[in-house]
Amino acid sequence: MRALIFDCDGVLAETERDGHRAAFNRMFAAEGLDFEWTEDDYASVLSVAGGKERLRRLCTDAFVERHGLPTEQAALDELVALWHRRKTQIFLDLVAEGRMPSRAGVRRLASEARAAGWRLAVASTSAVVSVEAIAEQVLGRELLGECVIAAGDMVENKKPAPDIYLHAARLLGIDAYDAVAVEDSHVGVSAAVAAGMRVVATVSHYTADEDLTAADIVVDGLGEPDGAAIAVYKNDTKTEIETHVALEHVASLLGQSGAMRGAALPKVDSWK
Repeated sequence: MRALIFDCDGVLAETERDGHRAAFNRMFAAEGLDFEWTEDDYASVLSVAGGKERLRRLCTDAFVERHGLPTEQAALDELVALWHRRKTQIFLDLVAEGRMPSRAGVRRLASEARAAGWRLAVASTSAVVSVEAIAEQVLGRELLGECVIAAGDMVENKKPAPDIYLHAARLLGIDAYDAVAVEDSHVGVSAAVAAGMRVVATVSHYTADEDLTAADIVVDGLGEPDGAAIAVYKNDTKTEIETHVALEHVASLLGQSGAMRGAALPKVDSWK
């Protein structure tokens, strides 16, 4: 049994800049905090996987003192959890407003895989309700009904640890080496590779300068058969990729010996 496992943020939709970042900032304002993450600031925040984890990283001693926050750790953790719940609701409102359009090719590739008998999953460190909302918008209810969701705090260690991908494989009832992950970030690619999966990387808004060389395929998007040519930075398949990543490209990765992984690539800066 083969499986196709999608990351959520940046893969299903461009959610980070105008979704999660905007939701965090609206939450900060509602909580009376004179603080916001600018678009550039948030790029560095993404090195930390998980919303609560990003908020905890934010709460340095200086930040706590400046904003009059609790200094006792248990009280601060409780406040962070409250902030995250409120931010999540704001994010869901933004999804309902249609602020985050789907990325091209995702539903098509998922549909091709399901029609061929593959299992489907979404594996993300975002809150489960947020992942489900984006997945329903992008995949549609029928396809979502065929999809396993592994997200949020279902595992102890967030990406780049492989836990969420190994958990998704367990939920699917497959071995990790029978799955291909679709990712967009260095931490996500690292997590999937550490789990033993093949990886397709689709560069997103915030990851154009990240090192994605551990992926087997690196493209600027999954594309559509009748669309314009996509940029292909790495292609460890036996078939050329022109306008879109097809299931045949993904399937050809499975069963390889791994000798092609890590092949030399041009500097990431030149991928733009």
